[in-house]
Amino acid sequence: MPSGIKTGLELRDVRIGLDGRELVAVDLVIEPGEIVTLMGPSGSGKSSLLGHICGTLPDQFKVAGQVILDGQSLDGKAPQDRHVGILFQDDLLFPHLSVGGNLAFALSTNVRGKANRRARVEEALRSADLDGFADRDPATLSGGQRARIALMRVLLSEPCALLLDEPFSKLDSDLRGQIRSFVFNLCRKNGLPTLMVTHDPEDGIAAGGRVINLA
Repeated sequence: MPSGIKTGLELRDVRIGLDGRELVAVDLVIEPGEIVTLMGPSGSGKSSLLGHICGTLPDQFKVAGQVILDGQSLDGKAPQDRHVGILFQDDLLFPHLSVGGNLAFALSTNVRGKANRRARVEEALRSADLDGFADRDPATLSGGQRARIALMRVLLSEPCALLLDEPFSKLDSDLRGQIRSFVFNLCRKNGLPTLMVTHDPEDGIAAGGRVINLA
């Protein structure tokens, strides 16, 4: 997405339906660096909304409204052209790649040269307090380390907005607070408009932003 003024993520009267039933209706602007929490019971359309923003919602869903990111419509664009990152509850690290290989996978082809790409990976690891982990096997990492690597991989793809789909639900209570702070601080530092879907009210409290409850 071309550089320019960052205006955030706007959902203009977005409505998603399936089999004649409206699942979700949202009219929302998320400013750069703002974290908005979306809560609701299973089946309330939370994940469908994230899929629509990413461009991965199946065709059988009926959609109205517009998704605007930094002043540009995302409607009709392929997922890889939307510059929207998403973090799931499962870290989805590639088991056949090293930690460094997982991170390098996210780098744009515009980052040229082996040394340059390696430097970007090392910088990401340092920022996650995982200096020296590039050659590690992901299977040797703790849950918290895997969560940090997953986030850094998303950020290395240089998204203009971030979606969080129950990203902390599989972490134990002590680790959850630590990783939440790490994720939210980086969202704000990078000026990413962030939409988080969760069942845990504590996530919304920790995010410190607006909380929207779906029926």
